[in-house]
Amino acid sequence: MISDNLREVQQEIQDSCALVSRSSSEVTLVGVTKSVNVEQTIELAEQGVKNLAENRVDQLLEKKEKMSHLTNLSWHFIGNLQRRKVKSIINEIDYFHALDSLKLASEIQKRAEKTICCFVEVNVSGEASKQGVAYEDLAEFIEQLAPFDKIKVVGLMTMAPLHSTKKEQHEIFAKLKKLQESVQEKRLNFAPCTQTSMGMSNDFSVAIQEGATFIRVGTTLFKD
Repeated sequence: MISDNLREVQQEIQDSCALVSRSSSEVTLVGVTKSVNVEQTIELAEQGVKNLAENRVDQLLEKKEKMSHLTNLSWHFIGNLQRRKVKSIINEIDYFHALDSLKLASEIQKRAEKTICCFVEVNVSGEASKQGVAYEDLAEFIEQLAPFDKIKVVGLMTMAPLHSTKKEQHEIFAKLKKLQESVQEKRLNFAPCTQTSMGMSNDFSVAIQEGATFIRVGTTLFKD
């Protein structure tokens, strides 16, 4: 079942890229495994999905340990990361998708033993319930990250509202892409910002059309 779902997702990635004359090789599929067990996560990895994401520290650590026999896996932490849990997780991941405060950046700097590839989370939609740096505050926030040599801002991340229309999704993702390009143009060593992490199961096709390079897909990969 997972193999069938994966083929469907891969086909949609190709179709979405074709609509805007992109190569599907530009898009990294991150399998979000937060709602499934380690056996299903292993099955997904064995099907060729080597980028895996969790939003809970304990689940990521458990799965990483039980999957240590698998090679070439990249682990992504998505969602809110409490500062008190940074110490236990930050050196176990390859990408962190939700950097949104200087306090969190300071804790990462303190605990990291390597350079951490981070996406700055941007609240493009302006929803009060959403985490992330405000759209208008991003440029200043990026500049304030300069002293943290353990943090490399590889890109920006956002989420569209759950019940947003296709039109709203296009607008939100297009705004993030424009923001990403504006940071990239500054050619900052600590913030190359060449990537965009946007798009989930319900909207990754739109995100790809607007320039997503990392899409975070879970539900669609594990549907019955």
